[in-house]
Amino acid sequence: DMTGLHHAHALIMAGGKGERFWPLSTETRPKQLLALAGGKPLILQAVDRLAGLIPPERILIVTNRALVAPVCELLGEGSPVGVLGEPVGRDTAAAIAAGTAWIRRRDPTATMCVLTADHVIGDLPVFRDTLARGLELCAEHDILMTIGIAPAAPSSAYGYIEAGDSWKKSGDLEFFRVRRFVEKPDDETAKTYLSSGRYAWNSGMFAWSVRSICTAFREFRPELADKIEAWSACADDHAFQAALERDFPGLQKISIDYAIMEKARNIVVCKGRFSWDDVGSWPALEAHLTRDGTGNAVSGDLVAENSSGNIVVSEGRLTALVGVQNLVVVQAPGVTLVCAKDRAQEIKALVTRLRAQDNRNSIL
Repeated sequence: DMTGLHHAHALIMAGGKGERFWPLSTETRPKQLLALAGGKPLILQAVDRLAGLIPPERILIVTNRALVAPVCELLGEGSPVGVLGEPVGRDTAAAIAAGTAWIRRRDPTATMCVLTADHVIGDLPVFRDTLARGLELCAEHDILMTIGIAPAAPSSAYGYIEAGDSWKKSGDLEFFRVRRFVEKPDDETAKTYLSSGRYAWNSGMFAWSVRSICTAFREFRPELADKIEAWSACADDHAFQAALERDFPGLQKISIDYAIMEKARNIVVCKGRFSWDDVGSWPALEAHLTRDGTGNAVSGDLVAENSSGNIVVSEGRLTALVGVQNLVVVQAPGVTLVCAKDRAQEIKALVTRLRAQDNRNSIL
């Protein structure tokens, strides 16, 4: 047992809307609450994969206020996992500030990792070892650690982290100083990143000590540092939630990357060697669904005649396909979505259009 883990906490961010998975994903039942892949709601998988590393009473889920009840229901009665509801979404810097204050109230000497509820992660022993070694280093050094992902392909879907000099080795893991964060590149640039070997995908997973992140907030976002001070001083969780209700609407929307990571000089990166997928869209789900004998990826009941390359989600009913290729077909209560697989990125725009229509609330 690593000594650094005695004070380790986990913050799981679960505030997303998951619009790209409409119509299965809705405002009251977004992606992180769905069993899209792996047979279990993604948020429960996020809690489960910390087993043996961080006990449930030191795990905090930060989500939006409307999801607190459904998340608690999924966790089950008497679960010691903390659940915090943001009154309004103010991006990741605010969510992390709130989570940091919650943890600091319990243990000012804590280390913490920041994870997300809507990723699918494999090779769990490697994932846990990466977190354990990272948290250990965070307990000993004033660093902000990012977990990069060794790129599987030259993807233009992610931001990248460029690694500089080697910083430390732990076990068979190497930690590097971060040279810079770069925005999502075009395809050509992504190829040069991959061939250089210096770049990792920015997964949005982090680890640091409460002390180090508070110092960084103080330097780069003093207004959030003030809030962390105030929130940490709350008498109990009820008062804490009330303080968020009061303060959140006035906060600026800014990501942790812009607020801190792109400015701080004490950032290290570890290239995660575990499999990671942020399952951002229906086509991304293909890798995680059962393939039927006819070349379709299916969840539910499908009969297909001369049809292949389709993704079908059909819970509690039969979907029948004849002579179609490369479609996404999703059956949800009151809605059927049929979408060309290579146009799935347009679902978000469709949801925005539906939101503007008065009579559509039941399906959003």
